[in-house]
Amino acid sequence: MGDLPLNINIQEPRWDQSTFLGRARHFFTVTDPRNLLLSGKQLEASRNIVQNYRAGVVTPGLTEDQLWRAKYVYDSAFHPDTGEKVVLIGRMSAQVPMNMTITGCMLTFYRQLGTAYVSATTGAVATALGLKSLTKHLPPLVGRFVPFAAVAAANCINIPLMRQRELQVGIPVTDEAGQRLGHSVTAAKQGIFQVVVSRIGMAIPAMAIPPVIMNTLEKKDFLKRRPWLGAPLQVGLVGFCLVFATPLCCALFPQRSSIHVTRLEPELRAQIQAQNPSIDVVYYNKGL
Repeated sequence: MGDLPLNINIQEPRWDQSTFLGRARHFFTVTDPRNLLLSGKQLEASRNIVQNYRAGVVTPGLTEDQLWRAKYVYDSAFHPDTGEKVVLIGRMSAQVPMNMTITGCMLTFYRQLGTAYVSATTGAVATALGLKSLTKHLPPLVGRFVPFAAVAAANCINIPLMRQRELQVGIPVTDEAGQRLGHSVTAAKQGIFQVVVSRIGMAIPAMAIPPVIMNTLEKKDFLKRRPWLGAPLQVGLVGFCLVFATPLCCALFPQRSSIHVTRLEPELRAQIQAQNPSIDVVYYNKGL
């Protein structure tokens, strides 16, 4: 048995989630793309550390920092419910490189938006094509922001569609202690709205800053003589923005969000007030 105490709550994030700074530190760790480079042996070692600690067995010589590092590595690669290893591109640590590639290519090849029909929703493409036609007679820089409108439209359409069951049957709401009180569609709508805002926020720096920089660089002789540098440079700029935008925008709203009982559906509100009249606020997981 090591010297590390067994009362460290690794079921919750390491930092205070009631503050933006605490949530930002948490998501900087969760979305760290370096976790994708870890070998299967390293992932298994982290899983063993976490599972042993939860079972009351401390790895000899383990420090608290090492425990938290193992917890975040474990969370980055394994499903929280099934314990199975998540496909590489589906992990939170893949958010930055995956979005960097997609967003960078959209910004680089925005003049060829017709091909986007095979990879984007009809609403997003319709938005992009419609705005593109409206910006034909405007400065080229304006046209560079068309992909951002497409991404914003895609998020507004895709996220509610992917979570449509939640909009039909609701999501679990609990009291402060985590005791389930019922399911709420109102809480689901609020959670989905928060996720949409976060996703659009993630896209703003990555799709607003690189176009301005590239618009300036493309007028310089350096890039004119080396046009092949345009695509990798733009993808790199997008990646740099996403490294910061992804965790910071994930942290905009608490993962465990709250809603006042008076805003819930009448049936659920009556049920909660009948069981425990002292409850004024309930909690739910907003999702990602």
